[in-house]
Amino acid sequence: MLTPRQLFLIVFIEGFCSLGAEVLALRQLIPHVGSSIVVTAPTIGFFLLALALGYAAGGRVAGDYAAVVARNFLIAAGIAALGLAGNTVDALFTHVQPVALAYALFIAGVLCPIAWLLGQTVPALTNLMRHERAGEKAGFALYWSTLGSFLGAVSLSLLIMQWLGVSAAVVLVAGLLFAGVLLLSRSLRIVLTVLAGIGLMLAANQRLWVVGETAYASYEVRPIGLLWTVDAQGFIVNNSLSSLLDASTPPQYARYIRRMRQILLDELAFSGREVLVLGAGGFTLSHDEPRNRYTYVDIDPAIRELAEKHFLKAPIRGEFVVDDARRYVKATEHRFDAVVVDVYTARMSIPAHLVTREFWAASRRVLKGDGVMLANLILDGRLETPYARNLLATVESVYGRCGVELLHRGQASSNVVVVCHNSSDVAPAVVYSDERNRADTDVIRAN
Repeated sequence: MLTPRQLFLIVFIEGFCSLGAEVLALRQLIPHVGSSIVVTAPTIGFFLLALALGYAAGGRVAGDYAAVVARNFLIAAGIAALGLAGNTVDALFTHVQPVALAYALFIAGVLCPIAWLLGQTVPALTNLMRHERAGEKAGFALYWSTLGSFLGAVSLSLLIMQWLGVSAAVVLVAGLLFAGVLLLSRSLRIVLTVLAGIGLMLAANQRLWVVGETAYASYEVRPIGLLWTVDAQGFIVNNSLSSLLDASTPPQYARYIRRMRQILLDELAFSGREVLVLGAGGFTLSHDEPRNRYTYVDIDPAIRELAEKHFLKAPIRGEFVVDDARRYVKATEHRFDAVVVDVYTARMSIPAHLVTREFWAASRRVLKGDGVMLANLILDGRLETPYARNLLATVESVYGRCGVELLHRGQASSNVVVVCHNSSDVAPAVVYSDERNRADTDVIRAN
């Protein structure tokens, strides 16, 4: 017979691990589908639906309450240990296309089953509680479950992922569920099954090639084979090549970085200027560049140490500020000669709050009068999609006419370097026609 303390501990574990699984699912999806509201809201919605169905299923349990919960914990632990592992999620989105199908399989095959299984815990175990009133039973059970959910969300996102990594968070969630199984049943068969599950958990969550994992991103450094480079290394952020550095003299960088450096140093002849870089990447914009002063802003405090230790093999050149890009440009009183926007969190994903008119207006706010804004966008190679047209129109609604340069013309996706000047006016354009053609006078006014 379970003691009251054991019952509440199991309910606490259920709350911790159910919301922990949701937090981990949202984190593991970032490299593949981003973190926009159109991803997070349905993910949370499906989780809550599965949890509600679990409550209903738990209410129909008529006996063997501890055995049912032990079985559910064991299955949920196995699903979490394997299905929430970064290796599994990466493999799913690599081998299953389109992305929407991989997302649906992840939700239906990993997140929802965990929520449904764990949702049965409170309704089932309240039958074993010895309080006099049903409301008192439910109240205490929900208190410990919700307390576990609170601590799971806070500790996993702010502590475990930040200091130990995402894989450690997966191991913690699955490990607590395995511990819950042993609290409920210690038969030889259960003990052997739990031991096998722990072995699976540890094997599935080995990410030896990852140099760091935080709540924001996974980081890798690996060789990149390109004909025009010598022993090139890539700094991989959320499975996307963020920066490139090779052993040439002078070093070769990613193509968009080389183009931005050319614009700043050669075409604009920057020297002794202040450059703000939103999105640190591998800090290569200022690598071996002593002429100007650089300030990098990135939301992930771990990125500097990881880049210095594993990628640059040297201290970064410039200042590093840990902050959200939009919050920083809204709050800082410093003014810069150039702002470089390079804020991709994954290959095709800019955080939604960094593409709006309000963000671009805030980026213009921190420029000096003759300042320049450079942005690295990843769009389709012909700029034909609604996203490409709308994003460029949004930028130009703030800055006026900007230079737009496709670096991989004709390809499915391309780095697009956008260059805007703070001195430009935002004015509506007039279409020349045979009836009203002011081209000649406009040419005279422009000279």
